[in-house]
Amino acid sequence: MDIFLLCVFLPLVPVAWGQYSDYYYGPYNYGDNDEWANVYRQGFNFQCPHGQVIVAVRSVFSKKEGSDRLWNYACMPASQSLGEPTECWWEEINRAGTEWYQTCSNNGLVAGFQSQYFPSVLDREWQFYCCRYSRRCPYSCWLTTEYPGHYGEDMDMMMYTYDYYIRGATTTFSAVHRDRQWKFIVCRMTEYDCPFQNV
Repeated sequence: MDIFLLCVFLPLVPVAWGQYSDYYYGPYNYGDNDEWANVYRQGFNFQCPHGQVIVAVRSVFSKKEGSDRLWNYACMPASQSLGEPTECWWEEINRAGTEWYQTCSNNGLVAGFQSQYFPSVLDREWQFYCCRYSRRCPYSCWLTTEYPGHYGEDMDMMMYTYDYYIRGATTTFSAVHRDRQWKFIVCRMTEYDCPFQNV
């Protein structure tokens, strides 16, 4: 009898978990009619509306278009517990053709991307647009898996966990494929001000 009840109720656990846990599931709005933020081999500047942060990144690769990618981003409002952003800025440029690792300084969260294509290296340089929320600090940080899974593939990275925010990324560049793989740096933020300035 106990095994029968276990078989009946066990499938209900994921349903209940999905209703009461910290997870939410899209769909994400990638802007007007799912248009891309750029065209191949051109620069672009994407910023979330005030008080919103990046929660999803989508990209498709084209070797025939200079080994370049089309990019699009989805934004969602930051948690009300963070309040309004107190300042926003563009981080330093990450150069084309190199590997790099960068988080938003001053405990900022990623709220936009700026990029310029360089045909000489068939790659892009990047800048993060970051916003700080009072003096909130990151904790429980982790790296996502690699996006895309293999060079030259399409990518679709989505934040499925509420109250986790993108703070930066680390990328590897393949001189053979002329493409990048990204790991996004994801953190929770304290619900109180803290003394740390650059974490």
